[in-house]
Amino acid sequence: MEIKKITKAGAKDNVVFLVATEKEIDNKFFSKEELSYLKAKIKEDAKVIAINRLSSIAFVVISGKDEDYKARQTTRKNASKVVDIVNENKLSSITIVSDLSITTDFIEGAILSNYQFLKYYSDKKANSLQKINVVGKITKAQIDEVVNITYATNSAKDLVNEPQSFLNAEQLSKEIKRLGKEAGFKVEVLGKAKIEALKMGGLLAVNKGSIDPPTFSVLEWKPKNVKNKRPIILVGKGVVYDTGGLSLKPTANSMDIMKCDMGGAAAVVGAIYAVAKNKLPIHVITLVPATDNRPSGNAYAPGDVITMHNKKTVEVLNTDAEGRMILADALSYAQKYKPELVIDAATLTGAAVAAIGHYGIVAMGNADEKTMNKLKDSGNNVYERIVEFPFWDEYNEQLKSSIADLTNLGNGSGGSITAGKFLEHFTDYPYIHLDIAGPAWMKTKVDYVSKGGSGSGVRIFYDFIKNY
Repeated sequence: MEIKKITKAGAKDNVVFLVATEKEIDNKFFSKEELSYLKAKIKEDAKVIAINRLSSIAFVVISGKDEDYKARQTTRKNASKVVDIVNENKLSSITIVSDLSITTDFIEGAILSNYQFLKYYSDKKANSLQKINVVGKITKAQIDEVVNITYATNSAKDLVNEPQSFLNAEQLSKEIKRLGKEAGFKVEVLGKAKIEALKMGGLLAVNKGSIDPPTFSVLEWKPKNVKNKRPIILVGKGVVYDTGGLSLKPTANSMDIMKCDMGGAAAVVGAIYAVAKNKLPIHVITLVPATDNRPSGNAYAPGDVITMHNKKTVEVLNTDAEGRMILADALSYAQKYKPELVIDAATLTGAAVAAIGHYGIVAMGNADEKTMNKLKDSGNNVYERIVEFPFWDEYNEQLKSSIADLTNLGNGSGGSITAGKFLEHFTDYPYIHLDIAGPAWMKTKVDYVSKGGSGSGVRIFYDFIKNY
């Protein structure tokens, strides 16, 4: 989609007036009849009003005076409503007229809402909206920033929506290289031989049932003007397809969407893409362990004891608790960089979904309260809200094994927390774990959030790093 700043709206443009209140409506643009219609709709508390002029459609979007995070979210949702009307009427462009600071949020909501994944349709019915013009105080730099963020988010959606028949672990690493070339961050892909040499037992164990080799991708953005002395590291779970392994998923339809089990990998890749594209002066490293998890004659099995990258041993109680096995090796590997902070993102537990649904992200960790609060602020800013769960050491009691250092499964309630506590055993730095199992995959489109892969995580990571 083309996004362009222009000096004035054309007479035949589909103009979107984004205003705080009724008083800012440009009366000269509308006829008396249209103004009367607008006033009537406003009296009914309508916030998005469309006037069909046959040759064009004029929109008035009333945002209100507040510009807090809730108002910003309402603006994105209003943008989605406009995009729906635009596509229903097969319009190819809109011109936004606004001097409000939330103009960027409107553009963001419009681009995200217009997303489609059409690769596998023989009859590609693309949305008609292809161009957005912007008139107002917004700068080209602000437009470029929001375009890069939304492109990164939509690229993450693409990765999640790709079936495993295309996106196996090796192909994921190729897509990461392509995105790295586009954005300017470095990519090193470790193949199976190197993974074996590094003794990443968790990643290798999960991969044993697959006919495709695993990969471990290391992404780095380090511009000359970095502000942080030690890197921020993002780690993403890259299970490109999850059957549960020998602990085969028992729930009806539970495997249908399991191509989404690399949503964490997509999030961290999208995040470093946006960071690099917008040239943020922050040193960021992203780690992506990737494999599928399948049952076969050689698959790892319940009862196996696995020696991990950091030499700790893990008794496998359930092969469907595979995400934590590959993340643990990546978290252990991250120690070599002596990072300031490590945050992982993973579609890790059904317990997180059961607790809060798709409405937010479950978070926990041992980083200081100030850092967690900054992450929560970023969650509010992009409306990927965070619910912090306790990270009490008592949960470690559930991970004790009679024959190894740890088990890979808790034996009681609080399943999302025991998963996080398991991962903490492979860290020696400030650490935050994000369980995005709820919001990473949407059964239906909700406002500007796409059906299927949602791109959850990209925008919160970007906002956090930008304000770090």
